[in-house]
Amino acid sequence: MQWVTITLAALLGGTSVTQAQQQSTQSTMMRFACSQLVVERLDPLVNPGLIGSPHVHQVVGGNSFNASMVPLTYDLPTQSSCTSCSFSEDFSNYWTAALYYRARNGTYKRVNQFPNEGLSQNGGITVYYIPPYDGGFRMLAGNPMLRNTTGESRGICHRCFGADFNPFGGAPCTGNDTTSLPDSFCLGGIRTTIAFPTCWDGVNLDSPDHQSHVAYSTIPFEPYYDPVVNPPFTPQQNRGECPDGYPVHLPQLMFEVMWDTRPYNDEDLWNEDGSQPFVYAQGDATGHGQHGDYMFGWKGDALQRALDAHCEIDVCSELTSQTPAEAEACTIAQTMVEDVDGDDWLSTLPGDVSINDQ
Repeated sequence: MQWVTITLAALLGGTSVTQAQQQSTQSTMMRFACSQLVVERLDPLVNPGLIGSPHVHQVVGGNSFNASMVPLTYDLPTQSSCTSCSFSEDFSNYWTAALYYRARNGTYKRVNQFPNEGLSQNGGITVYYIPPYDGGFRMLAGNPMLRNTTGESRGICHRCFGADFNPFGGAPCTGNDTTSLPDSFCLGGIRTTIAFPTCWDGVNLDSPDHQSHVAYSTIPFEPYYDPVVNPPFTPQQNRGECPDGYPVHLPQLMFEVMWDTRPYNDEDLWNEDGSQPFVYAQGDATGHGQHGDYMFGWKGDALQRALDAHCEIDVCSELTSQTPAEAEACTIAQTMVEDVDGDDWLSTLPGDVSINDQ
């Protein structure tokens, strides 16, 4: 795959580093639904051109998603005719590993997703972000091979909801949230949060590992991460300080996935030793290997106009909003045709993946 570099001015449309940093701290939060586009074994970021990537992903966004999406030469907005996201101008693709339930007899069934609070969607992902990215920007958060806390990325975690989806609010990856999959019944299901790095090298739109061109801040911008601080916040606290070599501050891009594990809240459906029965598609029963992939695909200057207008949540006068039904109608057929759902149960994880917890 070809890795490209551009000037900072080209990426930010002439915006200076200082202006970009100010924009990132002053913009309001966008939060919107992206319904299921397809569930299959494709990963054009990590396994470009391969039909039948090692594990299953649930994918949302523009319908031009395919195995071969060459950086810069493949333009998502012009290649797509619809999007499963709330805003018609967003042809980006977002994807995460699928989650499966493993029965005591060793068979599998894919865990469905349910809509996030205040949104209407068919499975998929809730997307939060206000990034000053331009065309071609790509990145990956998390490590699918991780099986413990060593080397884990900040901001990737699971929340075990109780009855009535409590606690719903509050900062992600705090309190009782865990980087591993919860080890007890979650009466309201499980929410996965995947937060992406917020520091960029200012040059590369991508890198061979899809991570080296970005980095997590040395000191988190969010005041609820260690070292925790109370308002008023001051520049001297250096919140969001980036490591050397990553001079550009990016606003937070974050996914939320709502896993409907409620049908499995039964002792007879959990493992005989009482351990939790869920496993990610890459064979990860720990949860530490959850990860997310992103390919920028906003049409023209739509995202910049939304930022300039301080659009908030899923309402924006600068963008065209689809109805939930229109977004949910945007789907594509599998390229790697196979059963990934397990309505009649799967004898193995798709791709013949084995559980690998070590």
